Amino acid sequence: MIKTAFFLALISLSLQAEQTIVRRQVNQQSRINQGVRSGTLTAPEAARLQAQQNALRRQVARDRVDGGGLSAAERARIDRRQDQQSRRIARQKADGQTRR
Repeated sequence: MIKTAFFLALISLSLQAEQTIVRRQVNQQSRINQGVRSGTLTAPEAARLQAQQNALRRQVARDRVDGGGLSAAERARIDRRQDQQSRRIARQKADGQTRR
């Protein structure tokens, strides 16, 4: 009984981590799209950010397949990369360059 409860708790934590990763990916994609619409991101900036976002998305997909899910170390690495990407998006949107 205790093993079952522990197992269910682990699955719940894993699902929450997965949802957090997906939610952040969607949010960052929205921020890039908003920057393009508003003109705060130039075409080269948006292309570069999009390529980085796609690379991160591919890495997450590879990590999910390797070993049947994300380990704590993989989740931490993904979280760091998402933090870096978030800072890049913010920096590019605020750098004063506008689309022409």
